[in-house]
Amino acid sequence: MARMRITWRKSAIGYAHDQKRTIRALGLKRLHDSIEHEDSPSIRGMTHKVKHLITIEELD
Repeated sequence: MARMRITWRKSAIGYAHDQKRTIRALGLKRLHDSIEHEDSPSIRGMTHKVKHLITIEELD
């Protein structure tokens, strides 16, 4: 299964509380933090919700 690296690039200050909770649920703790996840529909949905705050890299 493919993996993806998610990096938190923009502050969540001023955005809705549910978006802040989504960032935390992805496992990101602070700005410029990166985490790797397996590519799954649930992770894709979470990343889609906060796509303006993160960057996504596809890993092989």
